[in-house]
Amino acid sequence: MVLDALTLFGLLAVSAMLLFYALEDRSPWFVFAFAIACALASVYGFMQGAWPFGVIEAIWAVIALVRFRKRLSVASAA
Repeated sequence: MVLDALTLFGLLAVSAMLLFYALEDRSPWFVFAFAIACALASVYGFMQGAWPFGVIEAIWAVIALVRFRKRLSVASAA
């Protein structure tokens, strides 16, 4: 099986999402990394032409950034 560059980019972005989601409880910075991975998956969706996927991943990126801010403020207050 041969992967083109766009498919490889999408595979890496979604794999990073999975990894960082699994590690979220360890540090607020993993939530931030999850947000970045969501943004990359959104870029992949738009580049592939699957704009609904791109929109949903962009929304997830924003949600994750909000969660990052909340967790960071809780961690710094403790």
